[in-house]
Amino acid sequence: MSEITLERAQAAEQMIWSRRRAALIALAVGLAAAFAASLALGSVSIPLGDILTILRGGEGARASWTTIVMEFRLPKALTAALAGTALSVSGLLMQTLFRNPLADPYVLGISSGASLGVALVVLATASAGVSLFSGLTFVGDVGLITAASLGAALVLAVVAVIARRVRHTMTLLIIGLMVGYMTGSLVSILMHFSIPDRIQTYVNWTFGTFGGVTWSQMPLFAVAILIGLVTASMVAKPLNAFLLGETYARSMGVDVRRARWAILAAASLLAGAVTAFCGPIGFLGVAVPHLCRILLGTSDHRYLMPATALLGAALALVADVIAQVPGAQVVLPLNAITALIGAPVVVWVILARRNLRETFSA
Repeated sequence: MSEITLERAQAAEQMIWSRRRAALIALAVGLAAAFAASLALGSVSIPLGDILTILRGGEGARASWTTIVMEFRLPKALTAALAGTALSVSGLLMQTLFRNPLADPYVLGISSGASLGVALVVLATASAGVSLFSGLTFVGDVGLITAASLGAALVLAVVAVIARRVRHTMTLLIIGLMVGYMTGSLVSILMHFSIPDRIQTYVNWTFGTFGGVTWSQMPLFAVAILIGLVTASMVAKPLNAFLLGETYARSMGVDVRRARWAILAAASLLAGAVTAFCGPIGFLGVAVPHLCRILLGTSDHRYLMPATALLGAALALVADVIAQVPGAQVVLPLNAITALIGAPVVVWVILARRNLRETFSA
């Protein structure tokens, strides 16, 4: 009888694994489709056949199409995919670390901290009569990522300390909101003393865009995100232990202190790098992990992390395509589109919080 039960359990486990593998394959196919749509759609529609020809090094039916694809749409699509992956994985890390279903770089003020770091570089250096980016492009990019990551890490560390003293989810979210207001006030003070050109540059940056990363900046942007993703993948098993609390994690032999700092470092680098180059992109970090939990039916990070990366990249590409308004000359603010995608998910999480809390720790 026990052998029959064991066989049934193994069959059920195999079926679950097959279903999750099929879901991951479907997400990969969806990501490829979204990437192709990002290259094909815009103010000028380009046939997929011509896009494949251009990517292989040939010429499209029109000479301008090659320039559009290689100089504008391809780097923007790569940026969107990398940024969507980074923000979604960062949100997943923070939701697990804080055991808070509404945690993400935007809600907990992490993006505000990164914005403060960028503002210090862009506005403060300009007000002092020094431009960090003039003539030293690579150094300027490194400084921008470093400042954004340090700002994100500082706010994340403050929230982590407060989270140890606060038990109620909504209290932590309110504190994160207040931290965001505090960093926003510091940015406002910097803007008051800065020059008009830098203020306009900073304001445009806050709208969010995937089109600001050039080919010369792409290697640095990609490497920063890759380091963050590798660090996140290394803590996948400890993250599963964190689902049941730090005491349980210690009982399973996890070095909680080292794992916590690794999670904080990965989340800060991912959120900071994206915020530095793309602006404070909201809602992807909080929405995508929940959509993946629903799709996979599990909170196991061995499956959840790759699914979150794939879906985050796909949704970022879809949001960028919508923001471009295909066939028109109008470009919508990217943050407005991500809010339309993510806000309903946040509302659903709040309304279904009791049931979600049970599945969150399953």
